Amino acid sequence: MTPDPALEQRAINVVRGLAMDAPQAARNGHPGTAMALAPLAHVLWTRIMRYDAGAPDWPDRDRFVLSAGHASILLYSMLHLTGYGLTLDDLRRFRQWGSATPGHPEVHHTPGVEVTTGPLGQGFANAVGMGIAERWLRTRFGPELCDHRTYVICSDGDLMEGISHEAASLAGHLRLGRLIYVYDDNRISIDGDTSLTYSDDVARRFESYGWHVEKLGDVANDVDALEAALRRAAEDEEAPSLLILRTHIGWPSPNLTDTADAHGNPLGEDEVRATKEILGLPVDETFWVPDDVLELYRAAGRRGRDEREAWEKRLSAWEGDRETYEACVNLTGLPGWQDALPSWEPGQSVATRKASGACLQALADKVPGLVAGGADLTGNTGTALPGHEVLSADRPGGRQVHFGVREHAMAGVMNGISAHGGLVPVGGTFLVFSDYMRPAVRLAAMSEYKEIFVFSHDSVGLGQDGPTHQPIEHLASLRAMPQLRLIRPADANETAAAWRIALESDGPTALVLTRQDVPVLEGTAGAPVDKGAYVLVEAPEDPRVVLIGTGSEVALCVAAAEQLNAAGLPCRVVSMPSWDLFEAQSEDYQLSVLPPEVPTLAVEAGASLGWDRWADDSLTLDRYGASAPGDVALARLGFTADNVVARARQLVDDLQEDA
Repeated sequence: MTPDPALEQRAINVVRGLAMDAPQAARNGHPGTAMALAPLAHVLWTRIMRYDAGAPDWPDRDRFVLSAGHASILLYSMLHLTGYGLTLDDLRRFRQWGSATPGHPEVHHTPGVEVTTGPLGQGFANAVGMGIAERWLRTRFGPELCDHRTYVICSDGDLMEGISHEAASLAGHLRLGRLIYVYDDNRISIDGDTSLTYSDDVARRFESYGWHVEKLGDVANDVDALEAALRRAAEDEEAPSLLILRTHIGWPSPNLTDTADAHGNPLGEDEVRATKEILGLPVDETFWVPDDVLELYRAAGRRGRDEREAWEKRLSAWEGDRETYEACVNLTGLPGWQDALPSWEPGQSVATRKASGACLQALADKVPGLVAGGADLTGNTGTALPGHEVLSADRPGGRQVHFGVREHAMAGVMNGISAHGGLVPVGGTFLVFSDYMRPAVRLAAMSEYKEIFVFSHDSVGLGQDGPTHQPIEHLASLRAMPQLRLIRPADANETAAAWRIALESDGPTALVLTRQDVPVLEGTAGAPVDKGAYVLVEAPEDPRVVLIGTGSEVALCVAAAEQLNAAGLPCRVVSMPSWDLFEAQSEDYQLSVLPPEVPTLAVEAGASLGWDRWADDSLTLDRYGASAPGDVALARLGFTADNVVARARQLVDDLQEDA
């Protein structure tokens, strides 16, 4: 039933009051956008979206993405009012230490928040991933189990950021219906009017991408017009929709409407009072929510309970492939999936990117939720799935995803796929191009999304493409990210172990892989890669020097150790595929691998930054590379067994002199 229009208007005004009060209490925040969009939020939560506030994780709920994350108080207000568990005290503690209402929405932190948004454009791309996941699951398991839509509020800042161009292009190409974006066209940025920097014809831009576009005009306060537009867009199964809504930031503030001051700052006590008078709210009360307004919203929050319970009954009675469905939902493989991983015999020579591709291919039928592809580098990065359908507009259940030359959007879309649930996305590019992905990779780590980044061509060993394509600082940069599991395997067998770890663990994993062939080493099959580092070659007696290698440089360490041991300098070789996994081990284990009294030399074809934590010295690379065949580039830059031997001897001699 449609409630009384006067009650609806009062409810919208209450949301506007909360949007003013919380930033004012925090002396920080963005009230203006939330005030202007209160009617839109009201329509979404009371008339449009399918959800049950009492079951925020119901898999078949509609998704809501606030890509304009600075307007977080709008989302928090609706989550409180509709009954997600946020209290008025949570709103009073907006942007405070330890609160459930941080400055920008954070997934897994606040019930009802679907994705972590803040950096503009990220939520825009996440929603594309959600649309891909919903359509894939609906195609695979049927609409009785998956049948929902994704709603997005985006801003001019989202549309200025380059990631939105990439993601919008992909969404249009895939004809992702059931994606409904509302563009808040308020024409104000922090610096002032958007005309300072922005004169795009947004409608024509999105039409060129193949989107359904409607210019709604100045109807931000017309709830019936908003509902009608949202329903039209929601019915489009063949194209994503962009509804361009003209709003007035800070409305109806008498002095700050349509100003940059209403964007990123509290209105001020006097302006809040004046605006509340206009809205008919008690001017001397803050966080005012009358009982009838609260009941209106709580009833909306309960509205989806029957649908959710009906879905649960359908799931219980469903006679489809339940084992596959549960593997997808649980982001794991079918029983015994680990046995599908290949192994290699010592003496073979295999690029770890090719070994990774073999692992992916072997796992595809055993881990049904894996979807994989590259940023126009699918074959190069080992993310090809021959024999599996390409995901396309006509084949939405395909396993092979072609992201195109869109590295940033690839990572943002992967985050959305993971946030939606049901699929484990795999995306590949060259390690040097992780720079293009970094903001989204950082959010994947922050949000603990289960996904796999495949970064190949991991050093100057890639060869003749030269310094622009040869990563130097990238390992150190990615290692600095908390909660990103980074594994640089020494050979094919360590690569297989890395895949097992990635799929058995929560959170994102980055696999760093060679372009060039590297030898399969004795002792890597079944090695404790999950400990991050282990003794690969033990010295014939108490070691006088330890060599630590990662990736392709482990083989150099093994060759150097043979020379050192033959010359009477006992040498241990440690393979260290993952710093973060190693630092998670007990101190006793770490000391057993790297005894502090034994000189230690690290060998890695990348920047030296950070190696002083684990080694006394390092043979590393703090300069850019050179265009030459890979073996030539490595040798000329010092990555030979002979040079490892010389550096190890020098280290031992230097420490003996200092003793």
